[in-house]
This record gives sequence, structure tokens and C-alpha cells, in this order.
Amino acid sequence: MGTHSSMRAVGAILHRISNGASSKCSFNSFALSKNCLLSGNQFSSASSTSSWVHLYEVKYCNYQLRTIRTFPPVCMGRRSCKIAGRKGAQDAKKAKLYSRMGKEVISAVKKGGPSSISNTVLAAVLEKAKELDVPKDILERNIKRATEKGQEAYIEKIYEVYGYGGVSMVVEVLTDKINRSVASVREVVKDYGGKMADPGSVMFKFRRVRVVNIKVTDADKDQLLAIALDAGAEDVIEPPVYEDDTDEDRSESYYKIVSSAENYPAILSKLREERIMFETDNGSELLPISTIEADEEAMDLNKELMSKLLELDDVDAVYTDQK
Repeated sequence: MGTHSSMRAVGAILHRISNGASSKCSFNSFALSKNCLLSGNQFSSASSTSSWVHLYEVKYCNYQLRTIRTFPPVCMGRRSCKIAGRKGAQDAKKAKLYSRMGKEVISAVKKGGPSSISNTVLAAVLEKAKELDVPKDILERNIKRATEKGQEAYIEKIYEVYGYGGVSMVVEVLTDKINRSVASVREVVKDYGGKMADPGSVMFKFRRVRVVNIKVTDADKDQLLAIALDAGAEDVIEPPVYEDDTDEDRSESYYKIVSSAENYPAILSKLREERIMFETDNGSELLPISTIEADEEAMDLNKELMSKLLELDDVDAVYTDQK
């Protein structure tokens, strides 16, 4: 994490100063200098074209920050990076769902035993897992794991975070070690330029709903609107559209059918009847009441912060009001 932390530190300084923070650095026409951030003698580079590794000594106003190494991105071009990012996000979301359901199974077994006949809490969790298409072997594996010595029950926690450009985030955690989870979240937020918010400072900007995700290539909006109306859904949200999107980009986008918990099973049933492929949520999602439009640099920094938070084992979901 050290290398990434260093790179984020530089990115954070770039963003904050380029958006109005004062600087006493003398102006220089160095290529990376924006609003007097870095001058030619403050940012030196030694690179080898054969090694593909760049070494940077970063100084700010004559104070040396650190030396960092950077590597080229794996994706071949912006377009493939965008598509790979979307596909990776969907895979990661499914993995997080399976992880969360496993944790809920363990907690249920800890409370009332491994039998779903006598343990009504476990029975409810297994029914929910069936609705969400969680593989049976994952459930059985975690029922067995819950009976092992030393395995503790999982506790749900919510952390609120301020990102870049006025954007807010909510981090949902299900953990068997509270101290570990809060330390990990705080470390990532600090390293990637965010700020922990006080409880209640962010949550009021979101509402909790059930969501079904449908790839745009599997159904059109009129068809989904008809299903939503018939099944009692609240809304159908179209995927965001960007100026440089291609047909390939759009094919990796998703509609969202928003629903109350009561009407959610009816929507899933209707989609199955129409033979429309869909992806469920992880039990519920937080949707922003209104969205914040950040500049491109802030968006990239926020995405990086969210990505690193989602890499933590204890984190089940990260929600944002970024548009």
C-alpha cells in the first residue's frame, strides 16, 4: 500500500491546490505545474525506458515528501480500462454478496444453532440467500465454519466518509473484529485523501431500498417500466451516459429497478417470467437522494478511494452520492 499511498498523496495535493488552495511556490512552466503546485526543481524524475519503472522525488515548497515508483496501467487504452472496470465491478459486487451472506449465516448459527428447523433466524437467512441466488455450497461451508472453535459472530457497522469535490460515502461493514475493521477503514481513508465523518453527517443523504440490476442488452426501458408498474416498483433508473461512450461501453451498463422490500419478490418473479436476466442486490442498497457532480479529477480520486475500501475483507459495500 505504500506506493499507492504516496501516489494518492500527490494526487490529493494536486486536486486541492488546483481548486483554490493557496501556495507560496514560485511559478514555473513545468508541465505538471498547475496553479503553482510544482516547479521544475521541485519534481525530479529518473526513469528508464527499458525498465518501465519511473522513480520520482517529490518535494513541495522545499519540503521533501517521499520517493515513489510508478508503473504503467495494465489496460491497453482508456476504452478497455473503462470496460474492464465495469466488468470487474460486477464481479466484485457478486463476490461481496456471497461474502456477506456467509457472514450472516455464521451469525445466525451462533445465535440459534445449525438447524434451520429450530433456528428461525437461520431459516430466514437461508431463504434470503435462495432469493439472491447464492450457491448452496457457500451456505453449507459457512454453517460448518460457524461451529468451529474461535469463530465469533459478525457485527454490522456503518462508517461515513467525505471524499473529494463535496462527495459523500457510506461504508457498510460486517465484521467479527470491530477494532480491526475501523482501523483498516481509517487507514485507507487517510491514505487516499478522504476524511472520516461524524455519525449521521452523511447517512441522511441516502435512502435504503431494494434494487434489481438488468444489463441494458437484456431488456429495453419500456419493457422494464411495464414490469415495474405491474409489480409495484418505485422507479427505473437508466445508466449514466457519457459523451465518449461507444456501443461496447453501453453494453456493459445496467438499468436499476428500485423497489420496497415488500414488492421485491414480485419483481424478481416477473423478471423470471419474462426470462430477463438480472442481478440482485446484497439484501438492500443505499441510493443518494440527490447527486453531486464533481470534476473529472475528483471523480477519479473518489473512485480510487472507493475501490481500495472495497478491497478490505470486512467491507461489504460502499455507496456514494457522486453523479
